[in-house]
Amino acid sequence: MNTLVNKKQTCMLQSTTLNLVAIVPAAGAGKRMHAACPKQYLAINNKTLLEHTVHYLLDHSAVSKVVIAISAEDEYFQDTSLASDTRVAVTYGGAKRADSVFAGLNATDSEWVIIHDASRPCVRHGDIDALIKVATTHHDGAILASPVRDTMKRSDVLGYVDHTVCREHLWHALTPQMFHRKQLLNALQHALEQSFAITDEASAIELVGGAPKLVVGHTDNIKVTQPEDLALVASFLMQRAELE
Repeated sequence: MNTLVNKKQTCMLQSTTLNLVAIVPAAGAGKRMHAACPKQYLAINNKTLLEHTVHYLLDHSAVSKVVIAISAEDEYFQDTSLASDTRVAVTYGGAKRADSVFAGLNATDSEWVIIHDASRPCVRHGDIDALIKVATTHHDGAILASPVRDTMKRSDVLGYVDHTVCREHLWHALTPQMFHRKQLLNALQHALEQSFAITDEASAIELVGGAPKLVVGHTDNIKVTQPEDLALVASFLMQRAELE
C-alpha cells in the first residue's frame, strides 16, 4: 500500500511542478488522404482525429494546456468541441510543419513543450510518462521512436533495388517529442532562417549540434497518412476505450 501511495505522490508531484504545454501542428491539408476535408478533421466515432488527439493529451496529468496551430483558412475548427475548451489555445500556422510549430512555441511561455502530430491519436499515457522522465534529465530533449524491424531497401531513381540498408541503429521517429521550449525555439528559428528542410523537431535540434534521446514507444502510435490508416486507428481507439 505504501508503495502505491508513494508512486501516486510522485506522479502528482511531477504533474504539479512540471511546466509543460503540448503543441499540435494542425495546419496541413493531408492531401495523401484524398478526403473532402483535412485529415485531422476526419471523424471516428463522432469525434475528429484532432479531438481524439487533443483530449487524450489533456487527460494526461502533466499537460496543463494544448496549443493548436491551424491554417488561417481553416473552416472546420470552430465546429469542434475544442473551440470552446478553456485549456486549448489557437494560433495560426504556416505552409510547413516547422512554421506551425514555431508559431505554437511563440504562443506559450512554458518551460517545456511536447510536440505531437494532430493525426496520431493512439499515443499511450505510459509512453508520455517515459518520454517526460527521459527528456527532463537529458540536455537535448527526447523523442518517442520505434526500432526498424523490417528489411530496408534503398532504390535507384527508376524504382529498382539499389542495395539493402543495414537496419541496426535505425529508428522510426514518432511523436510526441519533448524539449525545453527556448532551446527548440532557437533551433527552429535557425533552421527556418537557413531554409533547412525540417521534417520533425528533433531534426532542428540536430542541426545545431544536439542529440535528442530516443525513447522506445509502442508501434500502435501510428500517424494517419493513407486512407487505410483510418480503419486501423479506429480499431486501436476501440481497444483503448474497452480497457478504460
